Amino acid sequence: MAQLWGGRFTRQTDKLAYAFNASFSFDRRLLPQDIQGSCAHAKMLEKQGILTQQECTDILRGLQSILADAENSTLPMTDEYEDVHSFVEANLIARIGDTGKKLHTGRSRNDQVALDMKLYVRDEIGNIDSELKELLETLLKLMKENADTFMPGFTHLQKAQPTTLAHHMGAYFEMFRRDRGRLSDVKKRLNLCPLGAGALAGTTYPLDRAYTAELLAFDGPTRNSMDSVSDRDYLLEFLSALSMVMMHLSRFCEEVILWNSNEYRFVEIDDRYSTGSSIMPQKKNPDIAELVRGKTGRVYGALSALMTTMKGIPLAYDKDMQEDKELTFDAADTVKGCVRLFADMLRTMHFNKERMADSARHGFTNATDAADYLVKHGVPFRDAHSMVGKLVLYGIQHQKALDDFTLEEFQAVSPVFQDDIYDAISLTTCVEKRNTAGAPGQKAMAEEIAEAESYLQAN
Repeated sequence: MAQLWGGRFTRQTDKLAYAFNASFSFDRRLLPQDIQGSCAHAKMLEKQGILTQQECTDILRGLQSILADAENSTLPMTDEYEDVHSFVEANLIARIGDTGKKLHTGRSRNDQVALDMKLYVRDEIGNIDSELKELLETLLKLMKENADTFMPGFTHLQKAQPTTLAHHMGAYFEMFRRDRGRLSDVKKRLNLCPLGAGALAGTTYPLDRAYTAELLAFDGPTRNSMDSVSDRDYLLEFLSALSMVMMHLSRFCEEVILWNSNEYRFVEIDDRYSTGSSIMPQKKNPDIAELVRGKTGRVYGALSALMTTMKGIPLAYDKDMQEDKELTFDAADTVKGCVRLFADMLRTMHFNKERMADSARHGFTNATDAADYLVKHGVPFRDAHSMVGKLVLYGIQHQKALDDFTLEEFQAVSPVFQDDIYDAISLTTCVEKRNTAGAPGQKAMAEEIAEAESYLQAN
């Protein structure tokens, strides 16, 4: 078919070069955004007297019919078109005649695609935010149900101090809350409309860019026409925010994988989110968690690739920027799928509460509290630290938890220990007396849960 730019050329593009240059195979997903932007552009052209009322009506009718037929899969979307813009224009002209040729007045594919991508990212931010909110609701439910589910907290993958499952889930709640904030920040910065910037230097037509921006729910028009068509910062920010989401998911998946192992046995993943082995009948593998962890690199790769693409591009638009689409589309799809699947897996996961509490009790996680007991009875902390270290070494040698020591064994290290040491180092006491803001104690966790609930209701 004839190209939008064919008048200056005397020879057909080489078939391989045409296929290499074309983007319709992947940018066709921008059809809703392209038509949304074209409708706004047509309305603005009518307002400015560049189109008649009838011409605008015909164009809007034609555009909406294209979208409806595409959504109903009754409109062939074949690779004879160079890109989504030429597809829409060709079909519009076929439906309403020469009036369709007037739609492109005062715009370029450069500002058109910049608009389409901004509209797409804005839509995807909303979709991903909804998925993250559902994940946060799942985490909040687990927090409410597990304020007294004891488990070991870790540093360096070594058992450190006792905490609760609610406290542990609360840490991830904060991570994904920040992810929503980052996406919101991206949306604020991208929300200026590039349409009307033309190829790079605006246009001589009396366009009302503020009106177009208003129709498309932007905060206003972009301020510099060269930057308007060459800016992909919002995509880099978007991919960066998505990379953070995946990093948080990957950390969580790593813990689920560890907790699901035979050595930990803290959780059992529902059969719907596990797979087996083709040769080992006993296996139940955490494949979903492993795949989410693996797909993190895929999203990182999109960010790295686009950063590399953009680093050497002079002003204003260059064809290199076409590489932004497949990277962004794939990253957004990957994140949406990962967040949704992970939330479903987490929602159906069984937590072995007795095993978690027993792991905390036998991991000397209450050693710090034993040292604090001595400090409260007048022993300098450094001496108390050394004394409890000796108790831990004795416990390792004799395979005993601190809770199982006799009073004589405690007093063999220090006569300061008395019968009340057992209450002081119980998991309940160790957790409950930690009630500073953000700590795992019941009072602190109740406040954290109430705040999280208010946040979700408001956002």
